[in-house]
Amino acid sequence: MGICASSKRVEQEQECDENVVYVMDEQCGGDGGGGAPGEEDAPAACRKVASLFSQKGKKGPNQDAVILCQGFGMEDGVFCGVFDGHGRCGQYVSKLVRDYLPFMILSHRNALLLGAGDDDDGDPAFSDASPSSSTDGSGGGSSPSPAQLLDEWREACANAFEAMDRELKLQPNMDCNFSGTTAVCAIKQGRDLILANLGDSRAVLATMSDAGYLRAVQLTADHKPGVAQEAERIKRCGGRVFALKDEPSVQRVWLPGEDCPGLAMARSLGDHRLKPHGVVSEPEVAHRRVGRGDLFIVLATDGVWDVLSNEEVVSIVCATPRKQHASKAVAEAAAQRWRTRYPLSRVDDCSAVCLFLRDQDWGGTVAAARAKAAAAAAAGAPHGPC
Repeated sequence: MGICASSKRVEQEQECDENVVYVMDEQCGGDGGGGAPGEEDAPAACRKVASLFSQKGKKGPNQDAVILCQGFGMEDGVFCGVFDGHGRCGQYVSKLVRDYLPFMILSHRNALLLGAGDDDDGDPAFSDASPSSSTDGSGGGSSPSPAQLLDEWREACANAFEAMDRELKLQPNMDCNFSGTTAVCAIKQGRDLILANLGDSRAVLATMSDAGYLRAVQLTADHKPGVAQEAERIKRCGGRVFALKDEPSVQRVWLPGEDCPGLAMARSLGDHRLKPHGVVSEPEVAHRRVGRGDLFIVLATDGVWDVLSNEEVVSIVCATPRKQHASKAVAEAAAQRWRTRYPLSRVDDCSAVCLFLRDQDWGGTVAAARAKAAAAAAAGAPHGPC
């Protein structure tokens, strides 16, 4: 399938296939969750959390996978991730990483907080409980600074990605020598956002400026072999980076003495034959404090970003009347662009997760921003993507 959602309340669109998932918060009005989902402005209405969608392309099995976990690390914590597999076993790699990586990250985070990381012989046991969810003050009282929070999550993510990469190598029925996956993850802990990324999937934030204009902010970097520091590391380790004659714009990674595998990314989970030659499994981890103008985050695979700009994706989500259709609208727009821009090429898998950071006045905020942008356009002033 390609999608996994951990939530007490998950709605699936009945008119579509199983690849559409719309997650709503469990905190709904009524004793049995009987509040009307469409009543966004009502205090007792269900809070919209995320929209997930994965669409198979024309290249074979769907190698993308997406996930959302609620209650991650704290009561209102959220984890969401997008994974793009490649190679002969790519569809299995991406789904295995989807199923295990979130809990490995949380496990390593818990071990760091408990100070027990050095006491165990192996990886710390999986756990859904987190000391960070404690509110009784026993954990030291004050909240960590953004720098401390980033350091803690960066270490937890680095350890978990390394452990996940080792786990892939141990799979008896999965050859990951030339198969692997990207991973882009967003972890929301209250107002804090932690982004962990490796490969060429991407996270983009839609935020509204003080002037009332919406803009797209790229939160992660694409780890392409053509990026100078990535290419330098690969070449230093004996790997080669060059593009094929029939696609001069796509830099790829090759083994020292063989014209294979031609990997189009500089970091990944799996691809173990390339690990000695500079293709690393270390993620880049960043932190952002959610501001009052931040509306939503879009995580998507390169099937989306190869044909749609950050601004176009934000605009598509803004223009979608119902939140539950947001990720599907992004994926379908990308597939359509593939067909029109590259009519002789096979459409890539297209998957997206839209994580909503605001709820009650989201529609009104977008409408107001559109009106202001239209007025600015009429006056000849620059404006944001919506």
